[in-house]
Amino acid sequence: MSRYLSNRGGTQVQKVRFDEEAIPDEDEVGGTLKLRPSDSNITEDQEPFMGVKVRRKASIHRDYLGDYVDVPSRPYLMKILEKQGDKKVLFADTVLKFTSTGKMKRRILLVTDFAIYIVDPESGALKRRIALAAVEKLCLSELSDNFLAIIIPTEYDLFMATTRKTEIVTILVDATKSQSDYELDVLFSNRFEYSATSELVKEVQFEQVEAGVKTKISRK
Repeated sequence: MSRYLSNRGGTQVQKVRFDEEAIPDEDEVGGTLKLRPSDSNITEDQEPFMGVKVRRKASIHRDYLGDYVDVPSRPYLMKILEKQGDKKVLFADTVLKFTSTGKMKRRILLVTDFAIYIVDPESGALKRRIALAAVEKLCLSELSDNFLAIIIPTEYDLFMATTRKTEIVTILVDATKSQSDYELDVLFSNRFEYSATSELVKEVQFEQVEAGVKTKISRK
C-alpha cells in the first residue's frame, strides 16, 4: 500500500495572480479549464502550465496516453535513450522546469522504467538523468494547480509545472514499485519544501481563493 500523506493548512500570500475569466485548456483532455495568468512574467506559451485547473468528473477518469511528444519521431530523444540503455518509455511530455533562480525553462520530461530524463527540446541536449531508485517522494498541493516536486535526497530536487501532474505521479509510483517493490511517498500539502540546489532550499505555499489558487515560492 503506497503512502499518501496529507498536511492540511498553509494558506499564504499571492505569488501568481489569475484573471477571473476561465478559458478552455486545449492541452488537457476531459473538459479541464484554466484561468489566464495576469502576471507580466508569464509568457503566452507558459500559460497552459501555469493556469489554475477546475477539474470536471470526466477528467478524473480520462485515459492516459503516456507519450505526448511522439518519442520515436525525435532522433535526438532516441539517441539519448539508446546511449543510456533505456528502451521502454512510460511517459513523455513538455513541462516547465524551475531553475534555482526561479526562472522557468521549457523541457521534455521522459520517464522510463529505470530513470527520469530532462531534455532541452531546442538543443536536444540531455540536461539531467535521475535514477528512479534515487527518488524519495513526490510533493504536490491539495488544490487544483499544476505544480509537482520530485524529491531526490542524494542530489537536488526537481520542481516543475505540468498539465499532466496526476499521470506523472501515477507512473512514477507504479514504475518504482515494479522495479524495487518500494512505493514512493506521495505528500499532499499546501506548504512544502524542495532543494533547488544542494545548498538552496525553497518553500512553496498554496492558498485557495475565490479566483483560483495563489502560489508563492520563497527562499528558506
